[in-house]
Amino acid sequence: MKQFFPGIKKIRYEGPDSKNPLAFKHYNPNKKIGKKTMKEHLRFSVAFWHTFKGTGSDPFGGPVYDRPWDIANDCMQQAENTMRAAFEFFTKLGVPFYCWHDRDIAPEADNLKETNARLKNIVNLAKKLQHDTGVKLLWGTSNCFSHPRFTHGAGTNPDAHVFAYAASQIKMAMECTKQLGGANYVFWGGREGYSNLLNTNMKHEQDQMARFLEMAVEHKKKIGFKGTLLIEPKPKEPTKHQYDYDAATVLSFLHKYGLEDEYKLNIEANHATLAGHTFEHDLTVASIDGKLGSIDANRGDYLLGWDTDLFPSDIYSATFAMMVIINQRGLGTGGINFDAKVRRGSFDEKDLFHAHIGGMDSFARGLKIAHKIKNDGVLANFVSERYKSFKSGIGRKVMRGETNFRELEKYILKKGEPKKISGREEMLENLINSYI
Repeated sequence: MKQFFPGIKKIRYEGPDSKNPLAFKHYNPNKKIGKKTMKEHLRFSVAFWHTFKGTGSDPFGGPVYDRPWDIANDCMQQAENTMRAAFEFFTKLGVPFYCWHDRDIAPEADNLKETNARLKNIVNLAKKLQHDTGVKLLWGTSNCFSHPRFTHGAGTNPDAHVFAYAASQIKMAMECTKQLGGANYVFWGGREGYSNLLNTNMKHEQDQMARFLEMAVEHKKKIGFKGTLLIEPKPKEPTKHQYDYDAATVLSFLHKYGLEDEYKLNIEANHATLAGHTFEHDLTVASIDGKLGSIDANRGDYLLGWDTDLFPSDIYSATFAMMVIINQRGLGTGGINFDAKVRRGSFDEKDLFHAHIGGMDSFARGLKIAHKIKNDGVLANFVSERYKSFKSGIGRKVMRGETNFRELEKYILKKGEPKKISGREEMLENLINSYI
């Protein structure tokens, strides 16, 4: 059978002193960190769309990648080649999972019936390759944003005809995800927002989107899909404002419409920064509500204002992310999916390996550092000490609902002005540096 990555052998762990660019320096899948192996902690996944369907295009230039799996006159043969190349990549890289959009694994036809037939054909091939390799599907999702029909959105589109088309497309994608044993299904609202309030009924669109998500839950139960439903927040681009702006906005939406028990969140680093947050902020917001289900690992370029989706290489960010994940005892059915793309100038197929190796090593280092910080307890002890006044006395009565404004006023009249207490931010940053 044809190899799409000839000369690339299975990527191995060689340790921090290795000079081999095609080897892991920190990710040792079988090494135990606490009670779980690195492989179990991190649950790495490759994003099918960027890795195999990315073209290198950007807002100022067209495609530059020449991929061997794209060389085919027939679009379905090209799709089959791409799927086989993907599984060759997964196995050589040694990741346990992958993710896809429906329209990336199978090309759209002239009508929905033929489009679905094409998707089923490729899903059958993927099922065989999963069986042959042991690689599993972390999650599937549907591309309801690229086609011109979705110019004004999908679940929030003002045209009920488009709404029905999006529902039909997601119905099939959910069924294909179930067929492949997917652990999750993700809703990524690429255009679920508005560009101009002058032509927008925001209340109607939000009510409409809630109904869309309710129907998705109904279909999940009808087909017996046991995976987790995930919503991925994104603040902007291409719309001015999207209804899933950040973790807090999505959680508020779910609570408003009574959907909080049906969905968790898939948090992406670059989306968090586009919303004006840090990655760890949105992870924490989701986690403290018990709704952090999975993550997309990438990063933005702070000098550029769009979703650049670079591969993660910031050890601080990876460490902070892993601190959140460890504190909630893992991601459950979720994982760390590299929703990231190589740069326009990195057009060699070997660059795909370099990029993923770097991302996996970054999170492996973050895992080791975060685990040591947690085990040593120094950070947790400091935070606990900072809030100790709420564990006894008047603070305890506040948290138990046993006091009121009048009693608090009497407390202050008696105790007087509170003393200032330093937050020791620089000391804590130095502490993190000492671990890194």
